[in-house]
Amino acid sequence: MNTGHITAGSSRLVWFKSSYSGSGGGDCIEVALTSPTVHIRDSKNTTGPVLRVPAHGWRAFVSYAAS
Repeated sequence: MNTGHITAGSSRLVWFKSSYSGSGGGDCIEVALTSPTVHIRDSKNTTGPVLRVPAHGWRAFVSYAAS
């Protein structure tokens, strides 16, 4: 698991990407989990924009993608 830390407001986010993502770069996303929200960013542009979605929406997306 690859992790990184950023400070967003007063909370610290721990970023990770799937262990299926190789170390060779490529097209990957990283996520940071908080209780109400999942934060999503491009692993190649960690200072770029962050997409925030409700945790229940992320669970539904992951469930759909896995099926």
